[in-house]
Amino acid sequence: MHLEELRTLLARHAKPDWTTAIDGVLVSKVDRSDPPELSMSGMVLAVIAQGAKRLALGDRVYEYGPGQFLVASVDLPVTGQFTQADPEQPALGFGLTLEPSAVAELLLQAGPGDTPRTGAGAPSAIAVSDAPPALLDAVVRLLRLLDEPRDRAVLAPLVKREILWRLITSEQGATVRQLGLADSSLSHVSRAVRWIRENYAQPFRVEDVARMSGMSASAFYRNFQAVTAMSPIQFQKQIRLQEARLLLATHPGDVTGVGQRVGYDNPSQFSREYRRQFGAPPSQDAARLRDAVRAPSGLLP
Repeated sequence: MHLEELRTLLARHAKPDWTTAIDGVLVSKVDRSDPPELSMSGMVLAVIAQGAKRLALGDRVYEYGPGQFLVASVDLPVTGQFTQADPEQPALGFGLTLEPSAVAELLLQAGPGDTPRTGAGAPSAIAVSDAPPALLDAVVRLLRLLDEPRDRAVLAPLVKREILWRLITSEQGATVRQLGLADSSLSHVSRAVRWIRENYAQPFRVEDVARMSGMSASAFYRNFQAVTAMSPIQFQKQIRLQEARLLLATHPGDVTGVGQRVGYDNPSQFSREYRRQFGAPPSQDAARLRDAVRAPSGLLP
């Protein structure tokens, strides 16, 4: 019953840019299965009501469909593709941006023993599970508030807190709980991820980034791999190629210059790695990008 009402609400409130009147809440409606696209995951909860999607993070592949949720606790480069979406039955999804401060506040308010024990080491940044009925019920009640503007400002924050609590105490709660723990392995890896994203064009030594993150080199490498399914150098390459693709969409005739801007001194290496990632050389892919009508990026539906 939750899924039926969820589909109705999502179809009614879907807009091309996925935004809604509730801050941090996204609604998607996608009516075609496009080729796989590289994007950033964001830190989100995504619930599918109709359709299905496949997501790749490094060598890990996640598939989720109706009645399932995916949670991402670090903003990572992922490759996503809708595997079930057409005009007759479009993919319909709900998204909620996850805020570390909101998770931390709930953890502070929880009593001893209210949350499951967090295991050693860093959990994967992305996890998929069947959505418990209580979580689906809260998502439906939040979306109902889109039709109730008088109640929205007061009740929406309360229902968002309930959704967070359902996640924190869910099967994938370890991934969410570490968002709110300032000294967790995930927080250390997230610090490194932010630094690499902001300095992606610069060469770096893993030992230096580990030190900046407050971890030994061996612990940093192990936890970074566990969270992102990539080594730090592989992660940097993904960010470089993604940024190059964005630049080529507006500077299609300057392939060499774009490669240099994102950190490639060797044009042949740039072209080779770009083609391996996107299936076409930079100039050809740039032309394709100009003609394509692209949906918003991210994990959703």
